[in-house]
Amino acid sequence: MFIADQLVNIKNKLPKTVTLVAVSKTKSNADIQAAYAAKQRVFGENKVQELVKKQAELPKDIQWHMIGHLQRNKVKLIAPFVALIHAVDSRKLLEEIDKRAAQNNRNIDCLLQVHIAKEETKFGFEIHEIKEVLLATVSFKNINIIGLMGMATFTDNNNQIKEEFKRLKTLFDNIKNDKITTLSMGMSSDYPLAIEQGSTMIRVGSAIFGHRN
Repeated sequence: MFIADQLVNIKNKLPKTVTLVAVSKTKSNADIQAAYAAKQRVFGENKVQELVKKQAELPKDIQWHMIGHLQRNKVKLIAPFVALIHAVDSRKLLEEIDKRAAQNNRNIDCLLQVHIAKEETKFGFEIHEIKEVLLATVSFKNINIIGLMGMATFTDNNNQIKEEFKRLKTLFDNIKNDKITTLSMGMSSDYPLAIEQGSTMIRVGSAIFGHRN
C-alpha cells in the first residue's frame, strides 16, 4: 500500500495543471503495477534497455517517458512507442529522433533540455540557444517540440533553486504558443518549488517508490 498511498498524497496536493511523471527507474514491475493500480499511467525511465524491457512486459496503456540522457544510437529502440522524450540536448539528437520517428510513421513529442544548473555535469542547451534551435526544427516533419525541461542544481539552497527555475520559466514564457505548452521541472527533492515557479510537469521517483536500489 505504500506506493499507492504516496501517489494519492502527492496527487491530492497537485494543481490540475501539473502532470505527474512517476520515475520508475530501477524499480520492479511489481512496484510499477502497484502505481498503475493506483491509476498512475505516466512513467519515466532513464535507461533505454530498461525502458524497452518494461514497455514489453507491462500494460500497453502506459505512457512511457524517456527522461535520461539519450544517446543517438539508441533512439531507434524507443522510437516505436515512446510518448515523450524529455532530455533533447543537441541538434544531432533532434535529427536522429526525426529520422527514427519517420521510419515508424510516428510524430514524437520532445522537450528541449535547458542547462540552468550551476553543475557542469548537467546536459542541455544554453538559454540563448533555444530560439535558434526552435527555428532549426521547423524543417523536421516527425518531431513535435512541446516544451522545455530543466534540472536545478542539487543543493539545499532553496533560493538558488528558485532562481534557476524562474530563469527557465521566463524563457518558457517567451517562447510558449499553442504547441509549446509543457514546462518539465521539479523532482522529488524540489517539485514544490518548481510548481511554485510555474512547472506543468514534475518527475517524481523516490517520493513515490522509496529510495532507489
